[in-house]
Amino acid sequence: MLDLKWIRDHPQELDQGLIRRGQTPIAQDILNLDMQRRHIHTELQNLQNERNVIAKQVGEAKSRGENIDSYMNRASEIKTLLPSLEEQGHQFDQSLQKILESIPNIPFPEVPDGQSEADNILVREIGKRPEFNFIPKRHFELGENLGLMDFEAAAKISGSRFVVLKGALARLERALGAFMLDIHTTEFHYQEVVPPLLVRDATVYGTGQLPKFTDDLFKTTDDRWLIPTAEVSLTNLVQGDILHKSELPLRFTAFTPCFRSEAGAAGKDTRGMIRQHQFSKVELVSITHPQASTQEHERMTKAAETILERLDLSYRLMLLCVGDTSATAKKTYDLEVWLPGENTYREISSCSNCGDYQARRMNTRFRSDDPLENKPQFVHTLNGSGLAVGRTLIAILENYQTEDGSIIIPKVLQPYMGGLKVISK
Repeated sequence: MLDLKWIRDHPQELDQGLIRRGQTPIAQDILNLDMQRRHIHTELQNLQNERNVIAKQVGEAKSRGENIDSYMNRASEIKTLLPSLEEQGHQFDQSLQKILESIPNIPFPEVPDGQSEADNILVREIGKRPEFNFIPKRHFELGENLGLMDFEAAAKISGSRFVVLKGALARLERALGAFMLDIHTTEFHYQEVVPPLLVRDATVYGTGQLPKFTDDLFKTTDDRWLIPTAEVSLTNLVQGDILHKSELPLRFTAFTPCFRSEAGAAGKDTRGMIRQHQFSKVELVSITHPQASTQEHERMTKAAETILERLDLSYRLMLLCVGDTSATAKKTYDLEVWLPGENTYREISSCSNCGDYQARRMNTRFRSDDPLENKPQFVHTLNGSGLAVGRTLIAILENYQTEDGSIIIPKVLQPYMGGLKVISK
């Protein structure tokens, strides 16, 4: 959520940011509504103050034996006016809050203009794509031929967009999660967390999924939400806190299932594991000082890149354009891994700097010992995939396949696979 004071001081910047996102300018509407709201609250406060003064005057008049009718008449008028003004103030507060909740974050100036992924900018391309002397298969062909990837069984149990992994592929997914966590905790010093998968309204509101993206989430019968990403749980670990400057940065990582309804994905990636209702992911979250978030964004992205480099997977780093940047982010890098079976790159990680957008929704601040900075300030939050485990498994299947359909296990994963070097039928 954006700072109302910032909007008052920078209405043109707000409108320019919204125009870049392809949205209608709204600054003047907010300023008008805010002015009416403040007028009502000022009038309400004046009447409340007058009521208090009259109460004191009545007491003094009584002590002097004076007539108090005029005071009581005015007190009665105020008593009649207050409920209406209070209701108006409440309505203006709600209307303004609803608008503020709907406004996306304002991208950094260096984020390129554009409306879709076609306008994203290539930053760098890393690694050599594998060459095959046969036509490489797609991941679901490989998995099904091995007898270790079962979409029919999953559909029988749960419906479409689910998969059952068995045997060595099930172990490979577990191995990938453990490998990623080991790198992030030992080399990049993220703290491993096992967070709740079911969360309250305030939690998904804090990271920006509510109220705008309700259709993308699954909700339980007791009004909890299944997390679409561990970002939700990890970021909200500091919900409502006032941290000390010396505690920053906080870095968290978790390997969890994630649940998404894929409401807008009808007809997209209906075959295979690319887009599912349930998938596994290792998430990275950082809580930082505002002046450190830009550097932390680069650091987080490097942590995710390191996993791809250790697995010797070819990938590219993309800077997302404004139109492809999520509503909560000020800047996002996507990592896209090469999939030879599809002959294309596919997103495997997004790393975003959200500035203080989520912190304002969560009311998460920090304080320093410096008397000049003693007023609590909002932290900055960042999140990234380090990596999407299911898509990493897909990338290994397609990049490490052999002509007979076997899968070579990358050397760095073999210790996690009990020494297994090849997955064969």
